[in-house]
Amino acid sequence: MSNRRVCVAITARPSYSRIRAALQVLRASSEVDLQVLCSASALLDRYGRIVDLIREDGFDVIEELYTFVEGNEPINMALTTANTIQHTAPLFKRIDPDCVVTVADRYETLGTAVSAAYLGIPLIHVQGGELSGNIDERVRHAVTKLSDFHLVSNEHARERLIRMGEQPKSIHVTGCPSVDLAREAIEIPLQRVQETIDSLGVGEPVHLRDKYLVVLQHPETDSFEQSYERMRMTLNVVQKAGLPALVFWPNVDAGSDATSKAIRVFREAHPTSPIRYMKNLEGHVFLRLLADAQCLIGNSSVGVRESGYLGTPVINIGDRQIGRDRSENTVDCGWDETKILDNVMRQMAAGKYARSTLYGDGHAGRHIGEIIRTIDLRKRKRFYES
Repeated sequence: MSNRRVCVAITARPSYSRIRAALQVLRASSEVDLQVLCSASALLDRYGRIVDLIREDGFDVIEELYTFVEGNEPINMALTTANTIQHTAPLFKRIDPDCVVTVADRYETLGTAVSAAYLGIPLIHVQGGELSGNIDERVRHAVTKLSDFHLVSNEHARERLIRMGEQPKSIHVTGCPSVDLAREAIEIPLQRVQETIDSLGVGEPVHLRDKYLVVLQHPETDSFEQSYERMRMTLNVVQKAGLPALVFWPNVDAGSDATSKAIRVFREAHPTSPIRYMKNLEGHVFLRLLADAQCLIGNSSVGVRESGYLGTPVINIGDRQIGRDRSENTVDCGWDETKILDNVMRQMAAGKYARSTLYGDGHAGRHIGEIIRTIDLRKRKRFYES
């Protein structure tokens, strides 16, 4: 029998960290021919060209599809999704994979899912069944309904998928593979992280042996017009908190240009503030940085996922992660500068939290790889009447 041809579609920075551990398992299998497809913001320089990092990690990228439509409004997200279908469907027809793997809730994943579904290629969705804010949750559930198999992070997600009419036998609780990176990252020497941020970042140096904050804030797509002011608000809080900080560029969404502009304007207005500005870091290095941070501030899912495992205190601002399962390390806060600052000071005083396994124990990649390798792809999707 020939090897199983598995195509994994990576469209953005977070998608790679979510699936990297499983990719390693699939690559090591003598029964799998791994095909990695990169498109959308995974190819953009200003977001660190994740495709280059994927190749540095030893994976063979079979194709780079330039599907991203430039712009800072919701229409550009829709156009990028359409462009993803237009370029991905012909590729799938040409390479003829036995199955396609897509990850999480990025809008580009909807293009991957539509392409696979209409071509009759079994679709495996990683991280379905979770709740979140903005357009992300609707995209995640739409991909679920297009998918044949579901590899979910926890039992809560499994129960939601069953209520959505997915067959219980098609759902596998594996944990989240990004937690695998967190488990591995703990072993990285802090000096390696220091050398990396010194070489890649701009702004003032931040010494990791001292106390520091990390900021990772994305725009909220259903109120993207406020992205500039909200990023300014968060940076003002960091300034008032009095600790050095590392500030990261946002994901590609409606409002990301305004968020990035706020970072640039603040940097120019406060050139001597003890802040290091970073475009991107390799996943392990970023999580090792996060493990020793006094607090993560922003609205990234890393706050309620990997940070829970690491025990890092988190201030989650706004609605981007609304409804998502979270551990006790995460404190939610609205867009109010005074309240954000008060919560940051409390979290800094609280110190590290106990490790949470809400999103897995750090061995999801092994489970995901084995399921993808052995699952019966001939099963047809049917609505489940519970």
